[in-house]
Amino acid sequence: MSGADAIRGLYERHATAFDRIRGRQLFEKTWLDRFTAGLPRDGTVLDLGCGAGEPMAAYLIDGRYRLTGIDSAPSLTALCRDRFPGYDWRVGDMREVAFGRRFHGILAWHSFFHLTPEDQRDMFPRFAAHAAKDAMLMFTSGPTAGVVVGEFEFEPLYHASLDPQEYQDLLAASGFDLVDHLADDPDCGGATVWLARRR
Repeated sequence: MSGADAIRGLYERHATAFDRIRGRQLFEKTWLDRFTAGLPRDGTVLDLGCGAGEPMAAYLIDGRYRLTGIDSAPSLTALCRDRFPGYDWRVGDMREVAFGRRFHGILAWHSFFHLTPEDQRDMFPRFAAHAAKDAMLMFTSGPTAGVVVGEFEFEPLYHASLDPQEYQDLLAASGFDLVDHLADDPDCGGATVWLARRR
């Protein structure tokens, strides 16, 4: 099993630890506000890799956005259902999503970068297939091309990234205009963020 394929089991085994460790202070707020500024009131958002729903999905729900969340770890998805009943929480793989409808916003925060480079490339047509006209797309990556294996609960944690220029090319080819990109944002926990809008 590859490092990327092991992600699903790792987060399921350590769902409780992940939920406990995941910060709730929402240092991502500035980027979330930029993302939601492009959404209609009561717009729909697809959260790919929603985790346990806090703090990011919770912030979107507080903003009255209609959220659909998907995560590969059943235990994390169950926490979302317990915390935010009435929203659409699904267990699944973002590489296989096919909702047959489009959303006003698509978010893949600290989840997309667990995919292999090949799978990341394949996600861009999937983003486009689920993006309404003028939809916002926001995801995080690494700052440069390569694979980095970190550690979570003493197990290897896989991350991969494409070259920044390739991300720009994939966005353009899939019908998205780049709104902003910042590598290693010091005000956002060092995240490398991409924000784009569907043409």
